[in-house]
Amino acid sequence: MYKLVILIPPPFDSGAFYEQWPHFLHAAERMPGLRRESSVHPHAHLFGPYRLEMIHELYFDDLSALEAALLSPEGQVAGEILQRITNRRVTLLIAEHREDSLERIRSLRGSSPQE
Repeated sequence: MYKLVILIPPPFDSGAFYEQWPHFLHAAERMPGLRRESSVHPHAHLFGPYRLEMIHELYFDDLSALEAALLSPEGQVAGEILQRITNRRVTLLIAEHREDSLERIRSLRGSSPQE
C-alpha cells in the first residue's frame, strides 16, 4: 500500500484554513483509487524544528494508483485547493505504508531475517 502524506504547518489564519478544509476533503475523497484516509492533529511538539498543525494521509493500493489519482482531474482540483488554503506552505510525501501487529513482531524475536 502507498500513501500520500500531507504535512501542514500551523496556518497563518486557522479560522480560514479550517473553514476551507472540508472543500479539500470533498475533492480529495473523489480521487480514483482512494482506499482510506486519516488525519492526525499533533497534541504536543516534543523535539525538532518542524511544527505541524496536521498530518493527513491518503491511502492507495499501489504506487501506480496513487500517481494516477494525483494526475486525475479530481487530484488536480484537490491539489489546487490544498495549495490555496495552506498558502503553498505544505509538504507532500509519497511513502510505502507497511504495518505489522505487535503480536507478530514479538513472535519473530530471535528469528533470522529470512524467516
